[in-house]
Amino acid sequence: MASKEIFEVNDANFDQDVLKSEQPVLVDFWATWCGPCRAIAPIVDELATEYHGKVKVGKMDVDRNSATPMRYGVRGIPTLLVFKGGQVKEQIVGYVPKETIQKAIDKHLG
Repeated sequence: MASKEIFEVNDANFDQDVLKSEQPVLVDFWATWCGPCRAIAPIVDELATEYHGKVKVGKMDVDRNSATPMRYGVRGIPTLLVFKGGQVKEQIVGYVPKETIQKAIDKHLG
């Protein structure tokens, strides 16, 4: 985890830190061995800094947490899910440009 703005999500804290969050939450499902996950990580870090105070950004290692990815049907990684009010509002699978992620987040602000 490169950015101090990013929190680690796991099966144990998921409901409290993501589903019960007052703010929208972007969760990055990733794994250490995944090339596209490593490629998108700096973008997720930038977004965490840019949206600080407006959106919470978390990362979940799918190798260490299996219950939550299964619950949300995460099959390919990286998968980015935007949660608002305890619901999945956006799903992005694979490496995408920063603008694509920004558009998905911006829809749920305000």
